Amino acid sequence: MALILFFSLFTGVNKAKAQADLNVNADGAILVDGKTGRVLYEKNADTPLGIASMTKMMTEYMLLDAIKKGKVSWDQTYTVDDEVYKMSQDRSLSNVPLRQGGQYNVKELYQAVAIYSADAAAIALAEIMGGSETNFVKMMNAEAEKLGLKHYKFVNASGLNNADYKGMQPSVGGPTDENLMSTRDVATLAFHLINDFPEVLQTSSIPKMTFRQGTKDAINMPNWNWMLPSLVYGYQGMDGLKTGHTDFAGYCFTGTAERDGKRFITVVQNAKDANGKGGYSARFSETRKMLDYAFSNYSKQQIFPKHYEIKGNKTVPVINGKSSQVEVYTNSALSMLAQSGEKQDLKPVIVLDKSKVNSKGELTAPVKKGEKVGYLMLESKNGDKLSFVTPEGEKKAQVDVVASQDVDKANWFVLMMKGIGHFFSNVWHKIFH
Repeated sequence: MALILFFSLFTGVNKAKAQADLNVNADGAILVDGKTGRVLYEKNADTPLGIASMTKMMTEYMLLDAIKKGKVSWDQTYTVDDEVYKMSQDRSLSNVPLRQGGQYNVKELYQAVAIYSADAAAIALAEIMGGSETNFVKMMNAEAEKLGLKHYKFVNASGLNNADYKGMQPSVGGPTDENLMSTRDVATLAFHLINDFPEVLQTSSIPKMTFRQGTKDAINMPNWNWMLPSLVYGYQGMDGLKTGHTDFAGYCFTGTAERDGKRFITVVQNAKDANGKGGYSARFSETRKMLDYAFSNYSKQQIFPKHYEIKGNKTVPVINGKSSQVEVYTNSALSMLAQSGEKQDLKPVIVLDKSKVNSKGELTAPVKKGEKVGYLMLESKNGDKLSFVTPEGEKKAQVDVVASQDVDKANWFVLMMKGIGHFFSNVWHKIFH
């Protein structure tokens, strides 16, 4: 809990500039700082849209979480049931054929999902974690709520249209339903995935792998992310994350790239070219547009130095102390990705910790030097906060505010005299008013 002590703002010029410069041709698009989740550009970011196989990011997130918690292991085996077998044989979908009754370990199923977007493998992972895909889909929706997503609907674990299940779809949605998420929610999921489980990038960055190499079931798995550096739309620093396509969703892509310590996340949904036509090229060219803009215009800048004191708010009042106030400053520098010139437009906001102050914003002595009393954040001049996809990311763009000196508690005599003074002050106030 926090109390806003001082409200200052910065102009929205830079975000407006990005909105004008980036005319991304997609139904939904977003550009996010991959380390703080600050939103740098957005277009129609809160409308639920089709996500197709970008769905599998949730399946991956939940698997990596289950492995971390010891609920599932990489070498755990899965026996293919009739439904997964039938789905895996449909080569009109993205699949690695699985043998009926065959056994596969979690690691190879995960690789098939993360690299080749294998649909039946995703359903197999859902059955491993949830017992059934229907139950797992319920878990997916619960996890989405837990992650703070706002506009979503999961009806299966693969991202297919339920019609592609040929009557074998989970009993969560209708026979032709598809998964939906807003662009902001897709970016939020991607932010959680790469920050909570950065190891996902070790797999998503593999351009090609052979499934069941060395056996007669071996099959090449080229990565659908053709922006990986060695592939046809190669982009320097690209190492993830997930493509998607159905007739309903159009061509979708969640990308992430890192250069020189800067990482960005992009999402496009139903991307189209200049002629209004969707396709592989469209989703990658619109992604490139955002990444080029981000890497060219943003750099890490120190906005405020260590021990920074805010003009007009250098002190916080103290009660029951030898001093009636204490000087405060930041305990570290505040740095963030910013555009050229943006630093001059940024002004601070001090937020005091409610557990440390009373309703009047006063600290109670004793106060120790270095004691945290709140934090410093940034807000815009038009009254809007900087936009972040998660509260956790927002905290990375804040620094603690601490007391710069000790304030000892006053002795009993001083406190008594202050009390008497306040008493007579109130008496005289009532007499003359």
